[in-house]
Amino acid sequence: MHNAAQHHLIPIVKNWWPAVTWMGAIFLFSSDLFSDSNTSSLLGPLVSALIPSLTGEQIDLLHVGLRKLGHWCEYFILALLLMRAVKGQFPSWNWSSHLIWSLGLATLYAGGDEWHQSFVPSRSASILDVLIDSFGAVCGALWFERCKKKPEESA
Repeated sequence: MHNAAQHHLIPIVKNWWPAVTWMGAIFLFSSDLFSDSNTSSLLGPLVSALIPSLTGEQIDLLHVGLRKLGHWCEYFILALLLMRAVKGQFPSWNWSSHLIWSLGLATLYAGGDEWHQSFVPSRSASILDVLIDSFGAVCGALWFERCKKKPEESA
């Protein structure tokens, strides 16, 4: 019985460990270590050195843009990993079921991540960030499906 349980767990772990690991990375990115003040103290001087003609206001705007792009990228990657996991775990489901479950999980995680940030003193929760995260997830899920199509199907 013990071996049967282990045999059943192997595909679950194989399908889900990349997505769960990435969720852990997102959780880390939501910590104080990656707060606005910490990233600006690194990016501000770097951008100033690379493009000395930028004003402080322009650097701040670029910093905000890079942080929002980071949100989009985090959830683009998460959606790729969730699509892989859901498709691997439930191969008989159709594409729309894979998409709905992957996007639902990504959006729930985005909401939970923002809720987590509301407890971190140097962070704040933002519905805008959940929307950016969800848009990144939609793009990632659609990209996953596009890349999975056979070349003759996309022509």
